[in-house]
Amino acid sequence: MVLMGILGRKLGMTQIFDEQGRSIPVTVVEAGPCNVVAVKSLDADGYTAVSLSFGDTKPSKLNRPRRGVFEKRGLEPKRWIREFRVGDTDGFEVGGVVSVELFEAGDVVDVTGRSKGKGFAGVIKRHHFGGGPASHGASKFHREPGSGGASSYPGHIFKGKTMPGRMGGERVTVKNLSVAGVDPENNLLLIRGAVPGPRNGLLMIRKRAGAPR
Repeated sequence: MVLMGILGRKLGMTQIFDEQGRSIPVTVVEAGPCNVVAVKSLDADGYTAVSLSFGDTKPSKLNRPRRGVFEKRGLEPKRWIREFRVGDTDGFEVGGVVSVELFEAGDVVDVTGRSKGKGFAGVIKRHHFGGGPASHGASKFHREPGSGGASSYPGHIFKGKTMPGRMGGERVTVKNLSVAGVDPENNLLLIRGAVPGPRNGLLMIRKRAGAPR
């Protein structure tokens, strides 16, 4: 079961040390504070969810519809708005604040971000193909994908076939990461291990219940 979450910004990776002096790699995330922009109800919207805003920005950098969302509710404009599905919206109201104090060390979280874009890549880098032979008459075929045709029927390439193309820049979720530490004063969350995306990239951090620690 996934509980409420928070929006954050990836700052980078570092290491901390436990009581035995062992090094623990962690990702440092600036998490919140986030304003509640909207509360979706089952009666009005058909599902229950909470929309959060995060990230300081100039109002001039937002288009009119986005600025209107904040002006209508009397909230300070933010860079990002994301929605979290929840089972119960009790305790949430527009204008409320969700902070990093939602988490504590030992919590299990799912982290969603957009992976780093790698540009156009071939099949060896993108899909880990083995490549063609390096000798015995092979000419200019060392990193090629080989034949991909399907004969006269169906006479076309099926969608999703492993071929060269744009790599990265996709929504990625890493599940069951543990929280190594929380710094409420600086709105920092230390997550054990690596999370998707580049520095300063937006992250959605969802708190889990019932997951192994």
